[in-house]
Amino acid sequence: MLANNQSGDGTDIDPDIREFIRITSQDYNRFAGDDPASIPQRRLTAEKVREPWVQGGPAMHSTQDVVPETLGVRIRIHKNGAERAKGTLLYIHGGGWVIFSMDTHDRLMREYAARSGLDVVGIDYSLSPENRYPTALNEISATIDWLKTYGEQYGLNVDRLAIGGDSVGANMSLAICIAMRDRGTPLDAMILSYGAYDTAHRPSYDRFDGANYMLTSQEMVGFWQDYLGNQPIETAPLARPIHADLAGLPPAFLCIAPCDVLADENYALADKLKAAGVDTTSVVYAGATHSFLEAVSISGLADQALSDASDWLKRLFNQA
Repeated sequence: MLANNQSGDGTDIDPDIREFIRITSQDYNRFAGDDPASIPQRRLTAEKVREPWVQGGPAMHSTQDVVPETLGVRIRIHKNGAERAKGTLLYIHGGGWVIFSMDTHDRLMREYAARSGLDVVGIDYSLSPENRYPTALNEISATIDWLKTYGEQYGLNVDRLAIGGDSVGANMSLAICIAMRDRGTPLDAMILSYGAYDTAHRPSYDRFDGANYMLTSQEMVGFWQDYLGNQPIETAPLARPIHADLAGLPPAFLCIAPCDVLADENYALADKLKAAGVDTTSVVYAGATHSFLEAVSISGLADQALSDASDWLKRLFNQA
């Protein structure tokens, strides 16, 4: 399912997404400087680069940041309207487990809320390498428990709960769905956008590597190292959720970017979910790269992908 263009020069990328990459790459160079950056500096640079892309978009009925004492991490509650929504989406941001935050992905959360009619909750989970696997997964799981206990006090409908995320946020969304199924408390839906599901080096790692694309193979290898450290992969079963038993998982919507080093594992996951009997909708957005949803302010392709996932979620949650 590779694009026809085999040159790797970026001409297979949608023009608006190519402009998004050009601007963000230029800003990274402007903010980062010449010296190798420390992790705190990388995070600060990433926040600055993404700041313009978070601006604008839907206005919420209310937005509230909360740091529950029992969680110790910040969560953000976007209420889409005054009335009780059909359900709640817990959104897990990407960033290689190392960078980004709720703030860099705030517009995506608001877009999902406005388009789906659901309320959206984000979580600023602890980042690696300071907090490696499974710290973030444990925090997300604890957040779900907190929402089920206290969500109604914040006007949230937690009778029906979806989870979604991009990149490593998709990885952890899938992992959490597996864990919740095994606990006997399954979630109702999952939205998985250009996720990182495996450490294996597939052909797309070479085909879409390089500066013309948003994410490089070397970056992804570094992210896995920061997330897992030296622990054997066999001791981290939910780190690579594509290898888990996928039967009995909730309906899934996969947003697949074909011009992405992670493309092949996304195709593979879609096939495995369908083979496991999971109600799976997978859409390949021609010309899309990793992170392309964040370009929604200039990209019709990102706008379409966000609407597709939100409409799918709306239909699912409007069912009796």
